[in-house]
Amino acid sequence: MKTRNMSFDSTRCFLTFLCINLLMIGCSNENVATLSTKSIIYCSEGSPEGFNPQIVISSTTIDATSNQLYNSLITHKGEDNELSPAIAKSWHITRDGTKITFYLRQDIDFHNTSYFTPTRKLNADDVLFSFNRILDSEHEYHDVSGGSYPFFERINFNDLVEDIEKLNEYTVRFTLSRPDSSFLANLATDFAVILSKEYADNLSATYSQQQIDLLPIGTGPFKYKEYRAGAFIRYTAHENYWQKDINIEHLIFDITPSNTGRLTKLLAKECDVVSYPIAHNKIVERSDLVLNEITSFNLAYLGFNTTKAPFNNKLVRKAISYAINKEAIIDAIYFGKADIANSIIPPASWAYDENIPEQEYSISKAINTLNEAGYPDGFTMNLWAMPVERAFNPDALTMAKLIAGDLQKIGINVNIIYDYEWDIFLKLITEGQHHAALLGWTADHPDPDNFFTPLLGCSSTSQGYIGTFWCNDEVDDLIKQSLQTSNIRSRKEYYSDVLKIAEDELPLIPIAHSKRFQGRSKNISGQLLKPFGGITFEKVKKN
Repeated sequence: MKTRNMSFDSTRCFLTFLCINLLMIGCSNENVATLSTKSIIYCSEGSPEGFNPQIVISSTTIDATSNQLYNSLITHKGEDNELSPAIAKSWHITRDGTKITFYLRQDIDFHNTSYFTPTRKLNADDVLFSFNRILDSEHEYHDVSGGSYPFFERINFNDLVEDIEKLNEYTVRFTLSRPDSSFLANLATDFAVILSKEYADNLSATYSQQQIDLLPIGTGPFKYKEYRAGAFIRYTAHENYWQKDINIEHLIFDITPSNTGRLTKLLAKECDVVSYPIAHNKIVERSDLVLNEITSFNLAYLGFNTTKAPFNNKLVRKAISYAINKEAIIDAIYFGKADIANSIIPPASWAYDENIPEQEYSISKAINTLNEAGYPDGFTMNLWAMPVERAFNPDALTMAKLIAGDLQKIGINVNIIYDYEWDIFLKLITEGQHHAALLGWTADHPDPDNFFTPLLGCSSTSQGYIGTFWCNDEVDDLIKQSLQTSNIRSRKEYYSDVLKIAEDELPLIPIAHSKRFQGRSKNISGQLLKPFGGITFEKVKKN
């Protein structure tokens, strides 16, 4: 699941965000109708929470910001998703795995916008600023926007990174407290973006620090032009982009929460590309439209709040697992275009363990297990369903209704909670207001730790991001041991042990691994979807 922890400061930051953009709207002489023929309109499913991916985990925000506005030190490229140079042209790792030196390119320009004009190119100071903001609680920018960096908190970034040094203007060295086989993969995610220190210094001079996350400056292929909350985001091409010329002059995110609305706009040619399309047959039957799909490393799951009775009893969790008809869910929610999940890891991952047994569907076993748990007459529970669509769960409300019907057969009455806005939903989940919740997770990189640490590691689950509040010291230790070796066979053995414990304890019930779909006009070419992380328009064009 892509979530964030909202606080008073982050709420205040968001209100500031709205005020800034209302002012900009009043000054804008442009509107979406003035687009050129080299413009693309993307119908997205929701509004971003801000414009800095360091401080969020919402996939809606990541899609709208990371690959459009920013670059990271390194990235994943090619069919094998190999680590490749980006801002760093090369890197070197010491034999003990605790020092990684990055050699930066010297020709990278930051965005030149109406609110910031850079006077220099990217250098080591920008890299240090971007990561020290996260690492140093005393840093001037650490508490801006609430001081929460969910992705980095989940991977124990502060415990891992002991120091970041500037060796010269274009060389940076990370010193780690221990070897970590996933460290480079984490630096290649959509969250590990590089910000401008010069821009930050300018904002500090005018006491406007919060604008760094609201009026973005990056080095990516597009730069921020305008945002109308709940309506659209306008980006323009970065004219000095370091990789190549961009084929798009204007990139518009048309914010259309309704899945029916997005489909209607695609059919009417009001959008060139749409997120999470429904009625795939209507797209396929049109000769001027294309339905794209990609196998995404993801998981839809039912997470239990293990701090609340009766869900602190693993027998109750097992009884519920027996009662859920996953095949019916796959047919009704995914129309057969997903795999039943037997564990948190999808079959395509090298960490997948074929020996983990399928979670059996059996009403009689569910009733017997519930009796054994001490609840022969059942009980009443609330089940929270996401109010947004995601590739891993395109219809959480219907899924909740199916599960409620299953549980009624074993005497459990379910009240479905669905009426909250997305931000409030996430806030209440992290506060532990729920009994159980339908949530999910999409991997940010191909290393399997990106499933294990976020979904089962104590650093993540205990903070409520995953909705389980489940911490198992043995599991946590096995995950840490797996990261201290680069031997795939050894790591797989550690992960196999983790999966066996999770299968027995069931803090969450894996439900499905799904594909991600996208509808587009036939004249739009280039790869938008990625198996990991957010979408990218860098290599997309309109023919």
